[in-house]
Amino acid sequence: MKAYVFPGQASQFEGMGKDLYESSELAASFFERANDILGFRISDIMFEGTADDLQQTRVTQPAVFLHSTVKASMAGEAFRPDAVAGHSLGEFSALVAAKALTFEDGLRLVQQRAEAMQKACELVDSTMAAIVGMEDSIIEEVCASIQEVVVPANYNCPGQLVISGTVKGIEQAVAKLQELGAKRAIVLPVSGAFHSPLMQPAKEQLERAIGQTPFAPPVCPIYQNVTARPETDPEKIQQNLIDQLTAPVRWTQTMLNMIHDGVQEFIEVGGTGKTLRGFVMKVDRSIPTDSL
Repeated sequence: MKAYVFPGQASQFEGMGKDLYESSELAASFFERANDILGFRISDIMFEGTADDLQQTRVTQPAVFLHSTVKASMAGEAFRPDAVAGHSLGEFSALVAAKALTFEDGLRLVQQRAEAMQKACELVDSTMAAIVGMEDSIIEEVCASIQEVVVPANYNCPGQLVISGTVKGIEQAVAKLQELGAKRAIVLPVSGAFHSPLMQPAKEQLERAIGQTPFAPPVCPIYQNVTARPETDPEKIQQNLIDQLTAPVRWTQTMLNMIHDGVQEFIEVGGTGKTLRGFVMKVDRSIPTDSL
């Protein structure tokens, strides 16, 4: 079994997609359709913008989605997944690749998701931190012991868990985890507390948008972040997408479940092509990985 996996926010890079646009009429058509749908020329920002330009949530999320979906589309008949999964935002790219969503509907949802999350970030001073070299259970206990909002947000791979919450809560958690022996505890340069209860306003806004968008059964199972389990039922897929905004990304568990279910190769689609492959290697070095 071969699985295609799609990266999320933080996989962007300067000049992303320019080579695709210049070398393929198909790719160029996707970029121009995206420009029309979004109401601004995201292609210009992707191709010529600075790293700071690309870090704006309203730009980052559509850019990452667009880059991944274009790469999957360019693979043509060779793109035949037995399963798909996407890390956070990457679930939308995975659903388009699996034909559960059209490209246009997927991009509109991503745009609304980005705008809703940005608004939620502006309501509370919040951030995230990556904790490296510590057992998940210890991190979970520390988060639960703090009075501020602090929760596990991204279970990326064994030995790497990202926490999310108020700035004060993250500062307290980082200090405690460093005292307990975390190899690294790094506050991340992000605009808010993604995958935490602080995203509740964004969740409510996205729920309305998803409820108005048609979903079809995917051509293969999608392993979703909220449950780390394969899903094919459109209604359940929709609900999991909604719940994802305030729930943790269970990527470690997702990879373990996919391997247990028979996945023998992982192909990363979009971004630098290295992030999710690195996570897979931390889970099981014997599993072959590649990128599109």
